[in-house]
Amino acid sequence: MNLKKYLPTSEQIAQIRVLSSLRHLLLEPNLWHMNRYSLSFGFLIGGFCCFLPIFFQTVPCVLLCVWIRCNVPLAVLVVWISNPITTGPMMYFAYRVGLRILGTEQEIALLNPSLGWFIDQLSIIWQPLLVGSLACGFAFGMAGFIVIRLYYRWRIAKYKLRKVNARRRSKPTPPNLKNEP
Repeated sequence: MNLKKYLPTSEQIAQIRVLSSLRHLLLEPNLWHMNRYSLSFGFLIGGFCCFLPIFFQTVPCVLLCVWIRCNVPLAVLVVWISNPITTGPMMYFAYRVGLRILGTEQEIALLNPSLGWFIDQLSIIWQPLLVGSLACGFAFGMAGFIVIRLYYRWRIAKYKLRKVNARRRSKPTPPNLKNEP
């Protein structure tokens, strides 16, 4: 699968006026490479950031990718798993995981859409939500990290096996030497 054809080139990124002040950072080659290191750490960061209970998760994701020098497009793509449709179930799952980790059981009051209700509920659920979000983000990111590393190991092993088989086929077979009297 060749994803490079869908990504913008460095020349296209350099021509975007809004990004002119960040051009030296964004044109760093490691941020766009498709290799084992860059992709695995990109997924780790994207998976971690997609469970953060904040708005605009893409911003810390990109900043971490620039700092660690890993694949930005994959990290942003993984962060976008948490979109307006999936955020509610993801945060509820993270909240339940946080309750399990903390060993507590709390129930959320019935929905009363007002600012006071929201602030009251947030003061109750913030600890389990934060603990669960960090745990789920780390687990999701590490799962992707491991899968990408295993995929690259499999591809390298497959390549080496193909190379060995090609070498064996290219060697001439020795003639059958029989000791005849």
